[in-house]
Amino acid sequence: MKIEIKVDNSVEETCISIACNRLTPELEKLISMVRIMEKQLVVTAGEETFILDVSAILYIEAVDRKTFVYTEDGIYESGLRLYELEQQLEEYGFFRASKSCLIQLHAIKSLKRDINRRIRVTVENGEMIIVSRQYVESLKRKLGIEE
Repeated sequence: MKIEIKVDNSVEETCISIACNRLTPELEKLISMVRIMEKQLVVTAGEETFILDVSAILYIEAVDRKTFVYTEDGIYESGLRLYELEQQLEEYGFFRASKSCLIQLHAIKSLKRDINRRIRVTVENGEMIIVSRQYVESLKRKLGIEE
């Protein structure tokens, strides 16, 4: 892979251009990382590729070495690992709820205490997600909840 960077003071807006003979998983991952900087994420569903606004994502889950992105409208797959998405999306209101799940704080509809000091979170689409006890205090801090 060849990378060219041209610094030009007359350029008003940064432009990233990719020239390739085919779209590889590595390029899709690179594009996803750049899109996240613009608050967008490249995902797939079947053979189709979609560009989602990060604000539309309710939660993200890792299952069997695959990363799934959930919105009101559907389920998509991301080429990025959960830890990569966590690092890149934390500033957009995402937090780790368990070893395999990230939740968008703005998508939380309700909270309910669960057994063993866990919390059951209901997100906007009605899905219930368990927040592991090791992440409960972090969630409470982020939401400003005191007991």
